[in-house]
Amino acid sequence: MSTRYLIVFTLVILQFSGLAQKVTVADRTTGQPLVNVAIISENPSVSATTNVRGQADIAAFKGAESITFRHIGYQTRTLSIAEVEKLRFFIDLSPTRITLDEVIISANRWEQNEREIPQRVEKLNMQQIAFANPQTAADLLSVGGYAYIQKSQLAGGSPILRGFATNRVMLVIDGVRMNNAIFRTGNLQNVISIDAASVENSEILFGPGAVMYGSDAIGGVMDFHTLKPKFSSDGKPFVSGNTFARFSTANIEKTGHLDFNIGLKKWAFVTSASWSDFDDLKAGSNGNSAFLRPKYQKTIDGVDVEVENEDPQKQIYSGYSQLNLMQKVAFKPSEKIELDYSFYFSETSDAPRYDRLYLTSSDGSLVNAEWYYGPQKWVMNRLGIKLKSDHGFYDQFRIVAAHQLYEESRHDRKMSNKRLRNQFEEVNALTLNFDLDKKLNKKITLFYGGEAVYNKVGSQANRIHSESGEISPVNTRYPDGSTWQSYALYTTARIHLTTKVIINSGLRYSYVTIDAAFDTSMFPFPFTGASVANGALNGSVGLTWSPQQNWKLYTNFSSGFRSPNIDDLGKVFDSEPGSVVVPNAGLKPEYAWNAEGGTAFTMSDFAKADFSIYYTLLDNALARRDFSYNGKDSLEYDGVLSRVQAIQNITKARVYGIQGSLQFNFGKGFGLRTILNWQSGEEQSEDSLKYYPLRHAVPFFGSTHFTYERQKLRFDLYAEYNAGMAFEDLPLSERVDATPYAKDNNGNPFVPAWTTLNFKAAWYINRTFTLNGGVENITDQLYRPFASGISAPGRNFILTLRAAF
Repeated sequence: MSTRYLIVFTLVILQFSGLAQKVTVADRTTGQPLVNVAIISENPSVSATTNVRGQADIAAFKGAESITFRHIGYQTRTLSIAEVEKLRFFIDLSPTRITLDEVIISANRWEQNEREIPQRVEKLNMQQIAFANPQTAADLLSVGGYAYIQKSQLAGGSPILRGFATNRVMLVIDGVRMNNAIFRTGNLQNVISIDAASVENSEILFGPGAVMYGSDAIGGVMDFHTLKPKFSSDGKPFVSGNTFARFSTANIEKTGHLDFNIGLKKWAFVTSASWSDFDDLKAGSNGNSAFLRPKYQKTIDGVDVEVENEDPQKQIYSGYSQLNLMQKVAFKPSEKIELDYSFYFSETSDAPRYDRLYLTSSDGSLVNAEWYYGPQKWVMNRLGIKLKSDHGFYDQFRIVAAHQLYEESRHDRKMSNKRLRNQFEEVNALTLNFDLDKKLNKKITLFYGGEAVYNKVGSQANRIHSESGEISPVNTRYPDGSTWQSYALYTTARIHLTTKVIINSGLRYSYVTIDAAFDTSMFPFPFTGASVANGALNGSVGLTWSPQQNWKLYTNFSSGFRSPNIDDLGKVFDSEPGSVVVPNAGLKPEYAWNAEGGTAFTMSDFAKADFSIYYTLLDNALARRDFSYNGKDSLEYDGVLSRVQAIQNITKARVYGIQGSLQFNFGKGFGLRTILNWQSGEEQSEDSLKYYPLRHAVPFFGSTHFTYERQKLRFDLYAEYNAGMAFEDLPLSERVDATPYAKDNNGNPFVPAWTTLNFKAAWYINRTFTLNGGVENITDQLYRPFASGISAPGRNFILTLRAAF
């Protein structure tokens, strides 16, 4: 009997001893488990990594002198075995942004260390996004402090990168380009189709990215990576998820989100859903009264009337709602093969075009009775295959095929006019990408691949009488059935000349075609069709030098291009009161030439500084200018005699600027971070050869954050600031379309400077619950960001309850 008890006792001791060899690593502030933490011992030489539960077996570390826990974005921690046992095998790591070792994907479509990249890349992770509480993906981009966001209405957000915007910057989601054939030179809102709550991390690659991404990537690339299915690594089903509910006061935001992951050994699933409802946005009270809404339009018993706004801070007709869904399935039959399928769905309600609703005529009366976008719908089906090989012509091989459907519409009616004009657009976009990498030897790694893109545009239009219901045809916005196609091959190489010097260089050839047929029955086009074909060879070469482990210097020379799309070549629309834009079949690609240099260094865990300077020359630049159409400089459009304009290849444009940041860790949880952006842009007039301010070159802007972070708590008191812009510094287009701007003493439009004070906080109650809150624009400033048509939120209280499981 005693022998039996001894055996049972020994088995129990061994079981608990085995359990004690499993260590868990978590974030010190949030308590959440950390995946892929490197656990290292030099004596004996042993290593391990944590799994999806933040756990790792360290039985092999028995007898080690010390164990080091290392994870990118966290301070490294080294402990003895005795210290690990004293902590009951639960290790927490402190987050830090003082590092040069971020993992970047956007630079060459594969994971790469930040030290190896010869250009500026800014990255946001899921924790930073959750703390900032952005309402949309456009707001998410501004969190990092380097992207400037223009808004014409609440349901929008057009990112500006280094003086370029709209169809001169690239949107990418999970490796698929979102830019399509009707991305316009005017401000866009397609980025809000991406669900900010489902983004795992985002990257902004600044400067031309044409070698990897092709046409449109002139100012930069915004690369979004959504939630990935996580497999089980220990044979047990892995189930996790997140949910939150958020309320904000400035627009009475009500947002709910749920995502969950089910991981098996070979199968994994991720489901995500978000719903948001926004009421009319309330602006601040302290600022220029030009940004208020003193009156609005309303239809009473079939009569359009002007109504005095009882609360001029409330921007009547700015609210909307939005639904986002995502489903992913991944199958991993072996360590060398992984397949995944993803479905994305986004749809807004009708979204008022706010900046058109306060337009006034010369007598001060409102122009439009209605002006709204119909539901903006985006659907994508994506199929991916990833292969690994130990020999042959690749180490990794990824194929991504996708179909996207874009639907959008515009609806407008002038005051006392009974006919509502409706324009409906649809784009079917097919893309195929294949990307490979191959390590040729210890010093040279090759990246190569190709891309095929096919877009077909559908465009319909009519006018409906509000009383009789009579439907009459009108000209469409785009030539119906037109197509835009792009085909490309690329190759890049990363060469380690020495342990401290790395060269990155690459080439890409793109071939782009457009075919469009024009309906002359509704508009007097001087041609019935247009076919355009353009080829472009782009290259880049960059060098990084790391004289010390904590110091990086880099320089980069690159080219980019943008081939005209359907919006450039074939659109008919009223760009502003009194102007009509008409097609121009003679367009050619615009080319960008860019030079950049910069440095980044750290001082232990105390400080980090980075600085970059850039210059971009845009040749044969496309811009909207006055135009002669059928020998006329004016024509009647929608009942108004309008000045004729068209997109044209003007002579040149140039942008140069500086970006930089300083960050300090003072210890005891206190930190300071400052981000600064300055740029100057000019475009050359095609007639006088004189340079004028470039449309999307924004004023100086930046932010300063004073932070405090300890276990379970995080605080951020910060200021955001924006310089003003005098009338003579405004782009010519903004001087003409002056309605959104304040007026100086001479009655000319200008941009007032502004500064806001803000506070964000998070209480990580336990590993399950988190309470987020904050106050934006504490001093209730009334302001409107440069080129925006809607005033920014006034004082805004935010409260979010999150749960993780």
